[in-house]
Amino acid sequence: MLRDIVAIRGGGEIGTAIAHKLKRSGFKVFIIENDTPISIRRTVAYAQAVFHGEMTVEGIRGVNVSDAEGIITAWEKQEIPVIVDSQCDILNEIPVDVLVDAIMARKNTGTTRDMAAITIATGPGFIAGEDVDIVIETKKGHDQGRLIFDGAAEPETAIPGESEGVEMNKVANAPIEGVIYTHVHIGDMVKKGQLMAEIADVSIHAQISGIVRGIIHDGSNVWKGLKILEIDPDVSPEQCYRLSQRSRDVAGGVLEAVLYLKQQHQLNTD
Repeated sequence: MLRDIVAIRGGGEIGTAIAHKLKRSGFKVFIIENDTPISIRRTVAYAQAVFHGEMTVEGIRGVNVSDAEGIITAWEKQEIPVIVDSQCDILNEIPVDVLVDAIMARKNTGTTRDMAAITIATGPGFIAGEDVDIVIETKKGHDQGRLIFDGAAEPETAIPGESEGVEMNKVANAPIEGVIYTHVHIGDMVKKGQLMAEIADVSIHAQISGIVRGIIHDGSNVWKGLKILEIDPDVSPEQCYRLSQRSRDVAGGVLEAVLYLKQQHQLNTD
């Protein structure tokens, strides 16, 4: 008998949307993070509870906890617990029915099918039926949120988005490794050419005008090629504090996958 306990690896926007939707759907959810989370859309990321102790997203509060007792206490308060545990040792204390890998690292960083009765992963880097039971498509477009039962998700690309028919470079990646110092905040309106951040003696400037939709935590250690910020000319500052359609679609796919696999599990055990 499954008890509807779900562990989610990764508390970025995708993991947050999944936790949010599953909690609202009646599941007991907790998020597993590392001690220095890398999130871009920090205003909608429960991973920020690691830095600040708590983080509220669309009315549901996430809290940083240190042990199994803290997880249970958070559940009793209708909160989403976030625990720092890069080795997933907490799974030895709280056996879970469902494990979702939402790290979005474009590779498998250690999730295996024997970690839970039901295993799901989001995005590329996993093979459905081998690494996990089901993979959820995360690439923007027609198939985002689709369940993949055999094979892998589409690889992410660096193709710029389009706005009003003009290709624009919305995303900036770290040109070098080092500590990043940011000069703007999420929700700020910026102009093309404006200084956004610095890494060592390298400056990163806005390639387009728009709203800062996401930017990495100030003082983070970054590596070359890491996505560090996103500018969107088509959003309002208020929308930076709400989950995106893409994250909701992926979360909906995870919920569908969980319910489907629960049904299959029950059929196989009857």
